Amino acid sequence: MLVPDQLSKVFAALADPTRRDLVARLAVGDATVGQLAAPYDVSVQAVSKHIKVLQDAGLVRRDGTSHRRPVHLDAEVFDLATAWIERYRRRAEERYQRLDAVLAAMNENDPEADERHEGTAS
Repeated sequence: MLVPDQLSKVFAALADPTRRDLVARLAVGDATVGQLAAPYDVSVQAVSKHIKVLQDAGLVRRDGTSHRRPVHLDAEVFDLATAWIERYRRRAEERYQRLDAVLAAMNENDPEADERHEGTAS
C-alpha cells in the first residue's frame, strides 16, 4: 500500500467542500467541534470525522485534553501547497512568455499580420 505524502493528504482533505468550509471558518478563529457542527445538518460525530481528516493532513490541531478543546487552524501547512502550486504557476507563466515572444517575432516578420488581425477584430 502506498503511503500518501503530506501534500497528497492536504489536497485530499481539501477536496471535500465541507472540510474547505470548516477551514474557512477556522481561519476566522478557533472553535469547538460542537460550534463547528452547529450550521450543518449532520451529527457532531460526522463533523468530528471531518476534523480528524483535517488533523491527519496537518491542517488543524486540537490542544489540551478536555472534551470541549478548541480546534485550531495550522496555516503553516498551506505553505507546502502554495509552494507546489507556485512552482507550476511559474512554469506556465514562462511558457506563455515564450509563446508571446514567438508570436511577436512572427508579427515582426509578417507586416501584413497586423492588417489581417485588424480586419478580424470585433
